Amino acid sequence: MSHTDRTDITALLASVRQGDGRSEEQLIELVYNQLRDAARLLMRGERPDHTLQPTAVVHEAFLRLHPQLMDARDRQHLLAAVRRAMRHVLVDYGRRHRAQKRQAPHVEELRSALVPDPWSLELVEALNELGELDKRQLAVVESRFLLGLTVQETAEHLGVSRATVEKDWRLSRAWLRARLGASSE
Repeated sequence: MSHTDRTDITALLASVRQGDGRSEEQLIELVYNQLRDAARLLMRGERPDHTLQPTAVVHEAFLRLHPQLMDARDRQHLLAAVRRAMRHVLVDYGRRHRAQKRQAPHVEELRSALVPDPWSLELVEALNELGELDKRQLAVVESRFLLGLTVQETAEHLGVSRATVEKDWRLSRAWLRARLGASSE
């Protein structure tokens, strides 16, 4: 997210609160484009036959976010809403995916053994657990992973130092790795 985009979001939110319909359209377009970019980043490592596509993540997250969009106090509040919306999409996907596994376990078990699914219910549960243990670490993971923010952007977004974000990012990745039994990032 560029400095201009950060400034534009803040200015557009202020204009929207003053009743400027044109600013509302611009804000929706800007947020939608940023959601699309975040979804592309989010899905870049997926296998080709993965059923959750970036466009679907964007549409679903935007539909969930839109009612709250105009209520955002500022850019940080808006980004928190975006993180929540995208996370809810992934949680719902994980649940649906798990339900499908129960319907045809032998097919899904084989597929999972061949190509692990990064949006498994185990990951969703691990993220929920992380949030119960440390809300800020979860916010760092969501900001970096779901929104694709840099360390500096995450620090600005969360109102903490860059060193805090780096520490939380390192600790949360290690905790998730241990929780999920993964050997690599």
